[in-house]
Amino acid sequence: QVQLVESGGGLVQAGGSLRLSCAASGSIFSINTMGWYRQAPGKQREYVAAITSLGNTNYADSVNGRFTISRDNAKNTVYLQMNSLKPEDTAVYYCNVNLISWERIEYEYWGQGTQVTVAS
Repeated sequence: QVQLVESGGGLVQAGGSLRLSCAASGSIFSINTMGWYRQAPGKQREYVAAITSLGNTNYADSVNGRFTISRDNAKNTVYLQMNSLKPEDTAVYYCNVNLISWERIEYEYWGQGTQVTVAS
């Protein structure tokens, strides 16, 4: 079994910054891609950013240049540094992890979500 624990959400003024964290623990042999998605009220969940095991990153156009994804492989943790936040960034943010368990089975896990609210 694997657990993902997210932290770092909150309320911030437009133009401010927040840093999200997502730590994975449990039956983990290796972690492949780690990423972030978000879901605003009344909207579908959308892709935000992802980072591969080699550190290659990819961003949605809406956050490119403002958000930075990174990971600490020793801690099985992925981060999302969010700068120049806008009210339209308000959403519940979910981490997404693709990993290989000790039983050599591939799984995809989602975090519980953390609320980010950007006030105008």
